Amino acid sequence: MQQAIRWIATGDKPSMPTVHQDGPYDFVFFSSDRGEPPHIHIKRDRQIAKFWLDPVSLAKNRGFPDHELNRIEQLVVKWRTLLFEEWHGYFSS
Repeated sequence: MQQAIRWIATGDKPSMPTVHQDGPYDFVFFSSDRGEPPHIHIKRDRQIAKFWLDPVSLAKNRGFPDHELNRIEQLVVKWRTLLFEEWHGYFSS
């Protein structure tokens, strides 16, 4: 099922599209990520992690405990196909 991209605004300008939500987690891209390999940022509250999509692996973590990172990684694997489709759709336009 295709989802509409939702924008999270900071100030008066949108800064990142939310491409998926699962429970408390927002799966987002940063517009400046165009030149990098496909990846996704996962946000909850003030915590954020970055996962590469091929292969799925943790790139960065700011604030999530290890047990929660394991859960997030499972979600990235679960939604990997959708996240790839959204990545290519967003960054090819």
